[in-house]
Amino acid sequence: MDIAIREESGRQRVPVVTLRPGGPAAPDSSALAVVVLSAGVPDAPGSAGGDVAATAEPAGQTAAAAGTAVAAGSPTSKAAGVVSSAAAGACAELGIDLETLLTVHSVGGDAGSVLVVPLARADGPTRLILVGAGAGGAAQWRTAGAALARRAKAGDRIVLVADPPPAQLAALTEGLALAAYKQPRDPGAPIPADEPGPGVTDLAGAERSTEAAEDAGETDETPPVAADESAPAESNGPGVAEVVVWTSRALTPAELAEAAEAVRRAGVVARAVLAARDLINTPSLVKSPQWLAETAMATARAAGLDATLLDAKELAAGGFGGLTNVGRASSRPPYLVELRYQGPPAQEGPAAPHRVLVGKGITFDSGGLSLKPPGSMTAMKTDMSGAAAVLATMAALPELGVPGKVTGLLCIAENMIGADAMRPGDVISCWGGTTVEVLNTDAEGRLVLADGLAYAAGALGAEVLVDLATLTGAISVALGRRTAGLFASDDALAAALTAAAEDAGERVWRLPLVEEYRPALESTVADLSNMGSALNVGAGSISAALFLREFTAGLPWAHLDIAGTARSDSDDAEITRGGTGWGVRTLLRWLTGTGEPTAGPAAPVPDQA
Repeated sequence: MDIAIREESGRQRVPVVTLRPGGPAAPDSSALAVVVLSAGVPDAPGSAGGDVAATAEPAGQTAAAAGTAVAAGSPTSKAAGVVSSAAAGACAELGIDLETLLTVHSVGGDAGSVLVVPLARADGPTRLILVGAGAGGAAQWRTAGAALARRAKAGDRIVLVADPPPAQLAALTEGLALAAYKQPRDPGAPIPADEPGPGVTDLAGAERSTEAAEDAGETDETPPVAADESAPAESNGPGVAEVVVWTSRALTPAELAEAAEAVRRAGVVARAVLAARDLINTPSLVKSPQWLAETAMATARAAGLDATLLDAKELAAGGFGGLTNVGRASSRPPYLVELRYQGPPAQEGPAAPHRVLVGKGITFDSGGLSLKPPGSMTAMKTDMSGAAAVLATMAALPELGVPGKVTGLLCIAENMIGADAMRPGDVISCWGGTTVEVLNTDAEGRLVLADGLAYAAGALGAEVLVDLATLTGAISVALGRRTAGLFASDDALAAALTAAAEDAGERVWRLPLVEEYRPALESTVADLSNMGSALNVGAGSISAALFLREFTAGLPWAHLDIAGTARSDSDDAEITRGGTGWGVRTLLRWLTGTGEPTAGPAAPVPDQA
């Protein structure tokens, strides 16, 4: 019996993952892939079914424990990896001595390592791919899936001989889909230049509010992204077309169902990440605030979410001074999109609190009158990565059956220069009445987030707040490009997000909210300043987080500074060049509760001085 989980991400094609329990290995494939685990990993996940270890000292290996160990090489040779007896048997049917191959090429099974061996065959498979999965944990299987996707050829149908448990199978699926991503080659046309200017209620009534579709037919009529010429066009798609996971034995109905559900959920998560990447990688010429707002509304309709939109006129009337002033110099006005999801009650434990996700959605950031250097502007189409992550996360919630109430706020604006631009020294009033002295117009992200956080706390009945933003360059200096900064007012929330990030394959490091730095935000003419200039404390990321905390009304709150992780200059495992969609996996793990909190944060937290 075959289980095929075919995934589509809007216009982004995702490899098909098929589970074939106890079936023929490879006669109808273009390549045969074998998972190699590191030597010296007893009972490694995915090595069930009896293993063959091509090592100098097989005693104690997984294969030895299974009673089928085979030694190769001399006692002084480097230990080769461990493969399943099913994989060895499949290779033997093709005339391949897998034991010798592992030893001669010193294939140690390091996660992500790949050896491609051409096979002199008229029929498939014509290649053997040895891919390392390290110790066999979920993270290593995710890396193995990414490596397999990168080494595949266009249209490949690969048979992978392996027995991964559900968690590893899900990680493999994620790695395959995420690494196969290709950026849209034709992002679409910009919205016409005669669009209404700032302050005009410019969307038709039907586009300004949406309720969840009552039936599947209504939902299916609207694609996940706006179905107009401004939507990103289909990319080239992944090279690999299908991966068939061939297990060494037939699975019970319960095992089959669990495996199928693991792959399905992994596909939902992967599609969400790819949708976020498409949004982030869309050029700002196309991606105006209106385009992003309309795309969010279309996405909400397709996903079955309730949604409403506030335009520039309504934002000004409602007291959203951060969004209004940041966006006022642009000919393309700001928006606030509110997405609402109501899930089933939690099956176990207390009822889930009302969680509100707030995303920074600056579609292009010139810095305003505090103008950025030209080189710093080139990546600013990605300055809405936080909003993209929130939108993609919200759209995935119904398919994952997340319990409880979740709201997403997209704070969308374009920070430009012009005659009506916000000036350094201006005093603005954010939602709720807190006044802010603007010392630097390039610190605009915290101003639009201030509106979103204060609105969530004061008007939406939020019980837990989490915001995502490409907020400070300082976070990249502190943590680099693969680790996001985590600030939190609540230790339990910080621990839950840290565990979720680790489980998702994303990494966070908790940083302190240093109380001694709070006076740096004081102003002589307003409640706060938007830069920590009153004291010479530096610590740009910390002072930015302290600023945001002022708008959370004392609620449990976490801030994820993703300025380093939201974009990448190169491919790395499942990360692809350009927008990364960072945060979608972490948020979905946290909201579904699949990332269990550890005894404490993974990273030590300095004293909250």
